[in-house]
Parts: sequence; structure tokens; C-alpha cells
Amino acid sequence: MESNIIVQLLPAALAIVMMGLGLELRISDFTRVAQHPKAVITALVCQLFILTGLAFVLTQLLDLPPLLAVGMMLLAASPGGVTANLYSFLFRGDVALNITLTAINSILAAFTLPLIVNWASRYFLNSDEQLSLQFSKVLQVFAIVIVPVAIGMVVRHYAPNFARRMDKPVRVFSVVLLALLILGALFQEKDHVVEYLVQVGTATSLFCILSLCVGYVVPRLLGITEAQARASAFEIGIHNGTLALTIALSLMNNMTVAIPAAVYSMFMFIYAAIFGLIISKGKFNKTVPVPTTSMHKS
Repeated sequence: MESNIIVQLLPAALAIVMMGLGLELRISDFTRVAQHPKAVITALVCQLFILTGLAFVLTQLLDLPPLLAVGMMLLAASPGGVTANLYSFLFRGDVALNITLTAINSILAAFTLPLIVNWASRYFLNSDEQLSLQFSKVLQVFAIVIVPVAIGMVVRHYAPNFARRMDKPVRVFSVVLLALLILGALFQEKDHVVEYLVQVGTATSLFCILSLCVGYVVPRLLGITEAQARASAFEIGIHNGTLALTIALSLMNNMTVAIPAAVYSMFMFIYAAIFGLIISKGKFNKTVPVPTTSMHKS
């Protein structure tokens, strides 16, 4: 894999995707936390703690092989994808909250993702098989996540018209890149594809469904508005598979670790669409008790 030109170019390709994300962000997207602190904090707690715990439980219940278990934890540690904003728009979520969460999650991921992956490597693998991200790799994660986002924000500030024109091309590039990564990962492991689908198909499907449900139900139980809960669900339920695949393939140089993200990415858009249709029909609204003292200003 180290000699594969595609793998070597992945960090640069991901940087373009992250810069495109930055083209949608402003400083106000970070400061908006003060306007919706409860919704933001709830979503971040779900993302960083509940989902990581769920992923770990799934690896134990389904007895995943060590490398695939590390891949599941890497997937859980990855922040929400750019597509979450589109789903939130389609299903009447609070898109401004999505953008705020994407902005904050992208920054936090540069620190939390290496920590979770390092822990997972130590837990699931024998000491002589460590795949942890060393400090130099942590710096690379920082570089391909934060720096391009910052560049995109600067471009939007000084050239807003150019940023608007680049929105669609970057989104198309993001989808094409993710598709190529999925196909590439599955092709490289074509002799084991069926085995991997059997091993992680259930785990990734359950993880996606649980992510969407947690992202929606927990905020509603805490009295957060319907639109904000929908935004939280999509932000938490649609992970950045491109980032997870890039780290597994380029920084960790391990194809097997990439498989959970590849399999997950094949199904997450379908599950997210079905979930959006369900909540749009009010199925969850009728079953989730919302406190009467709902804090609509949170």
C-alpha cells in the first residue's frame, strides 16, 4: 500500500475536501455556540462519548477481529461529514446548527481522533502489532483537518463570490473521492469482501442507525427543539468516511482498518434518507416525551 500512488495522494485530496468545508464556514459559526449552548454541548457529548462507547460495545458483542475493531473505533471518532448539512436542509433541520457543529467537530477531531485510535490500538492489538498514530502522524491529522479548513475560511472572507462558485464542484469532488476510496478499499481486499461484509456489515449498519437515533432522541429528551434535534441527528449519524479512510490507508498504512469505514459509507446515505423520512412523518415525535419546559433558546 505504501507504494500506491492513490494512497500517497489521499492527504492532498482530503485537504481539498476540508478546504471546501471551510468555504462554507465563518467565524460566526464558531461564536454561535453562545446562542445554542445546550444543543451544541449535547451533540458533542453524544459524538465524543456515547457513540464511541456504542462502537466499543458493538465490537465486543459481535466479537470483531482486532483490526476491524480498530477500524470501527476510528469510524466512531471521525466527525460528521459535509453531507450532513444537505440532509439537514432536506429534512428541515437547523442548518446553522449543523454548520456550527461541523466547524467545532472538525477542530476537536484533530485532537480526539488520534487519542481514540491510539487507545483502540493498545486495547485490541498485541503489543508487537501496535498501529497507533505516532506524534508525527498526529501532526499530519492536524494539518489535513485544521489547516485546509482555515484556508477555506480565509478564502470565503476575502472572496465570497469565488467561495460560492466553488461550493458545488467541491461537493462533487467529495462524493467522487469517497466513492473511489470505497471501491479501492473493497477491490484491494476483493478476496475477503464477502467475509468483511459478514463481519462488519451488521456492526456498521447498527452503528449508523444507532448514531442517527442517539443524535435525535437524546436532544429531544433534553427539551431541545425539533429542528435542532434533526440537525444533531444528521451531524452525528453521517460520519466523515473520507477522513477515516484516509487515515487508515495513508497514515496507518492498513487496508483492513479501512474496511469498516468503506462498508459504512456504502450504507449511511440510505439509512440517513430513511431516517429523515421517518422523523418527517412524526413517528418519533409521537413516541419521544419532550419536557414541557423545552428550552427553545438553547
